[in-house]
Amino acid sequence: MNLKTMLGAIVIAVLLFFGIIFAMAASVSDMFGRLTVAGSLFAIAIVIAFFITRKPITVVQKLEVSGDMKAVQIKCPNCSASIDPNAIKIISGVPYATCPYCGHTFEVAEEPKW
Repeated sequence: MNLKTMLGAIVIAVLLFFGIIFAMAASVSDMFGRLTVAGSLFAIAIVIAFFITRKPITVVQKLEVSGDMKAVQIKCPNCSASIDPNAIKIISGVPYATCPYCGHTFEVAEEPKW
C-alpha cells in the first residue's frame, strides 16, 4: 500500500467519524445545519475513496498486417538527406518532418506498395 492510499484511508476515516458525530448531533438541535455538514463530510469521503481506489486504464493496441513489412529510410524530398525517425512530429494528426540540413518541412506519407 503506498503513502497516498494510506493517507487517503486515514482522511476518509476521520471524515466519516465526524460525519456520524454531526448526524447524531442533528437530533439534539439545529437539525438542518448539522445534517448539511454531515452530508457534506460523507460526500467528500466518497469522492476521496473514488479517487484513491480507481485503477489506471491500460489500452493495448495491436497492428495486424497482411504481408511482410520492412522499414525504409525517410529522405527529404528537397535535398534527399536522411531524416531521423525520432524527429517526426505529429501536428493535427498528420506526421511532419523537418530536414536538419536544408530546413524543408514536409509531410511524411506512406508510399503505396504497387
